[in-house]
Amino acid sequence: MAAGGLSRSERKAAERVRRLREEQQRERLRQVSRILRKAVTERSAEEGRLLAESEDLVTELQGRSRRREGLKRRQEEVCDDPEELRRKVQELASAVRNSKYLVVYTGAGISTAASIPDYRGPNGVWTLLQKGRSISATDLSEADPTLTHMSIARLHEQKLVQHVVSQNCDGLHLRSGLPRMAISELHGNMHIEPSSWGTSPLMETLPQVCTSCTPNREYVRVFDVTERTALHRHQTGRACHRCGAQLRDTIVHFGERGTLGQPLNWEAATAAASKADTILCLGSSLKVLKKYPRLWCMTKPPSRRPKLYIVNLQWTPKDDWATLKLHGKCDDVMRLLMDELGLEIPHYSRWQDPIFSLATPLRAGEEGSHSQKPLCRSREEGPSDQGTPPSPAPIRGGWFGRGCTKRTKRKRVT
Repeated sequence: MAAGGLSRSERKAAERVRRLREEQQRERLRQVSRILRKAVTERSAEEGRLLAESEDLVTELQGRSRRREGLKRRQEEVCDDPEELRRKVQELASAVRNSKYLVVYTGAGISTAASIPDYRGPNGVWTLLQKGRSISATDLSEADPTLTHMSIARLHEQKLVQHVVSQNCDGLHLRSGLPRMAISELHGNMHIEPSSWGTSPLMETLPQVCTSCTPNREYVRVFDVTERTALHRHQTGRACHRCGAQLRDTIVHFGERGTLGQPLNWEAATAAASKADTILCLGSSLKVLKKYPRLWCMTKPPSRRPKLYIVNLQWTPKDDWATLKLHGKCDDVMRLLMDELGLEIPHYSRWQDPIFSLATPLRAGEEGSHSQKPLCRSREEGPSDQGTPPSPAPIRGGWFGRGCTKRTKRKRVT
């Protein structure tokens, strides 16, 4: 026996007692839980006595149940009835007209109408993965800007919206015709690959960030450039046509911090937020955006912060701060809003999609550097025009494929 300590046999006996006590506690917890699931009229006198003797356990279990119900309610989608939604849209239209500096924050919910899944909805990517279900492949080459994207572009054209801050990587804001400097794509753009050569202060401000080229250069592609990229691994496998530097994607994965000037455009996002008197949030759960205090003017007193309008079917952590919450689909709300403002929603046409004029074609020898289906001006055009063999099935890129698997649980190897 060690001096001043217990012998080995005494330590083992104490450990057995501790484990037995824990097992008895777990068994009692299970018993109380089973009883609480019964209706009061179905409980026996003995079960009633057990509950009376286990007040702490009853309180704990009831608290757990309330928290579960609260989380379930937050995940439910709620729709305002048509008359209530129209009334709210009229209030939103008044705010848009009277705003001196309106900034729009957008999330995955504005792209669901383009058949791109959101993340936290009932059929969202994170929701399905948390339930242990697989996510289906999405053909991103078939996605086009939605009614909401086109409405935002028209509102900016009419100087009713000053800036757009987006969490989306799908590039649909760019393809809607919104000017580059009017967008901050905080998590990147799947169509853009700048050079990964070195770092420079220029990279924080210039939209073209290949600092070894003159002029500085970035590459816009008509396909998803993230096929080979993942968390902390961003090189796309292609090189700058001028300097030979490795090209990288612009995606900011969970756990990373974006440093590129474009397309993230953080400088413009924070400048817009500081000037905003109104913020309109469309299709975002705000669970990520809430972590960026610079976007919410938290250093200002509450009375001087922008008025907040939220369009979402589900609860968001900013609901209590909102001047108005509209429970509706983004396209439905924007259709009503544009009608209320007397503005026509532009029709999207691939023949007028700016990505085709911005895009840099692949060089000879780069045709096999990706297997993504490219965008085509016409639905009848085949991908062979881009030097890429047709794919037998849609392929998920790095931002939407491997980027999503972070939520899957892996078994620990022993």
